[in-house]
Amino acid sequence: MKTAFISSVKTNLVCAGIFVSLTSAAFAQTPAAPAANLAPTGMAPIVKAEPAPTPAPVAVSASAIKTSGDPQLEGKAAYYSNRFNGRKTASGQRFNNAAMTTAHNTLPFGTRVKVTNTKNNKSVVVRVNDRGPSTPGRVFDLTRAAAKKLGYVRAGLADVKAEVVAQPVIKSGKKKAKA
Repeated sequence: MKTAFISSVKTNLVCAGIFVSLTSAAFAQTPAAPAANLAPTGMAPIVKAEPAPTPAPVAVSASAIKTSGDPQLEGKAAYYSNRFNGRKTASGQRFNNAAMTTAHNTLPFGTRVKVTNTKNNKSVVVRVNDRGPSTPGRVFDLTRAAAKKLGYVRAGLADVKAEVVAQPVIKSGKKKAKA
């Protein structure tokens, strides 16, 4: 068994050696013409690329988001299954079914939303930390804790309306110089 492995390694090394000698011979036949922009060693100069500028964050006020009659803030809400506990959300946070959070397709992460069950008028304030729901006709995926406060855990779905309570704080990303 060892001899078969060693002979295959020798064959591969011999083949690699032939390839190296052929390619070096091919390059030896073509004379290198010096270029004006090359360094004296024949290598291209190293140019440091500047990082792409980060776009400036856009602040959106709570009044800029329509809440009355907005199809994205009125509709059906479901709640997450327990199997998602501990998994990462779209925002990068770990999902916690006992927290007061929600998934929404378009609202910025960190937005606080007051969700009201239209059947019993119970309300809860939740924070957007995930994207979804992917099921057509649904506007929110709430945690089980939020669904319990809204009174629809047993039903599984509820007709809800929502209004934006607070927008997330957007950091500029620029560090202040120390004085």
